[in-house]
Amino acid sequence: MFRKILIANRGEIAVRVLRAARELGIGTVAIHSDVDAQALHVRFADEAVCVGPAPAVRSYLNIPSIISAAEITGADAIHPGYGFLSENAHFAELCAKCRLTFIGPTPRAMRLWGDKVSARAEALKHGLELLPGTGVLNDASDALRQAKRIGFPIILKASGGGGGRGMRIVREAAEVVRSFEAATAEAMAGFANPDVYLERYVENPRHIEFQVLADQHGGVWTLGERECSLQRRHQKIMEEAPSPAITPETRARMGELIRKAIAATKYTTLGTLEFLMDDKGELYFMEMNTRVQVEHPVTEVTTGVDLVREQIRAAAGEKIDLPDTRPWSFRGHAIECRINAEDPITFAPSPGAITEYYPPGGSGVRVDSGVYGGCRVPAQYDSLIAKVIVNAPTRAEALKRMSRALEEFIVGGIRTNIPLHKKLLVDPEVVAGTMSIGTIERVILAGL
Repeated sequence: MFRKILIANRGEIAVRVLRAARELGIGTVAIHSDVDAQALHVRFADEAVCVGPAPAVRSYLNIPSIISAAEITGADAIHPGYGFLSENAHFAELCAKCRLTFIGPTPRAMRLWGDKVSARAEALKHGLELLPGTGVLNDASDALRQAKRIGFPIILKASGGGGGRGMRIVREAAEVVRSFEAATAEAMAGFANPDVYLERYVENPRHIEFQVLADQHGGVWTLGERECSLQRRHQKIMEEAPSPAITPETRARMGELIRKAIAATKYTTLGTLEFLMDDKGELYFMEMNTRVQVEHPVTEVTTGVDLVREQIRAAAGEKIDLPDTRPWSFRGHAIECRINAEDPITFAPSPGAITEYYPPGGSGVRVDSGVYGGCRVPAQYDSLIAKVIVNAPTRAEALKRMSRALEEFIVGGIRTNIPLHKKLLVDPEVVAGTMSIGTIERVILAGL
């Protein structure tokens, strides 16, 4: 097992990793920018190193500074969390050259599954359905030709990234060239990779993802699915497990297909395969995230598996000792609400000092947070400040428990999206479990 882990991230995920490491008896090192000097993850860690000024490119994305911080503190592993460098194969390679264990997949596996174009080819090879699409597009003319072949509407996607960046929905031929140029520019700015591809666009689908865990001894587990349809501009806002749209038969079939694909490619550590579901209930593979997900807690509380702990153990070469259950059985139902420092209607960021902070509690309530009363939410980073996770015997009870928890959540000094969550929890589509990726836009248009 590792002696000391450097967490190359910030906010609630850095705190989450710190807690898992501490329970394993591992020392921890936090990194931070100058504006994060008093952040919660810095205060909780055994050691802390400033790696640069506020802009992420000069701090949390500053690879030489991060590796130097690991070396001077004597860390023997780096956990990247999510975002930032978590899916950067070059960073993983540099860690290995510096005799640091990257807590994640191998660079080869990251390139195979992390690049959307190669991942689509690999998924198809192992029996997962795909929407009609292309490989990397050569230029705008190629994009126009392929779009006409597949038929409108289509969606352009960045090959090397996610989170909605580098995505453009195109409904007619006249929009293709402009959209292609915008998508490639955004992909280059966000991921230093201008490659984009396209696929047929499904109107108002559901977004379903499956969690996998694998060790270095051939063990592979599929830990069920998560419902992630409640999102705006491809940014998830509320998630739950299991999905109300997935039948036990579909769960078993998909779990086995995914397990075999992961085993065949010798992928290790955590990973999430994401799918679109159309109105006929068909699942189409989109991409794989080769890291821990923001929404991992709903899987943890419904399966009883500490995913971050097992991720660390797998990276250390330990054998994961979990039952070979296919499919995995759930412990009730879980819902997660992402609490962001932003206007609930316009989604404009709301940085500033948190003057008052009181998180909810009680039976079946968990809060993963990266802030505290008196701290400042900086303007330079993602607006996520906390996640509220509830678990209850049934979905209906989980919805009521989440409503109760959000009523208790007090955050003063900044605006948050809690009012939007409250509205969603009583929306007829959400209550019935029939939501799609268009639900939030409809709720916003209806007014809070």
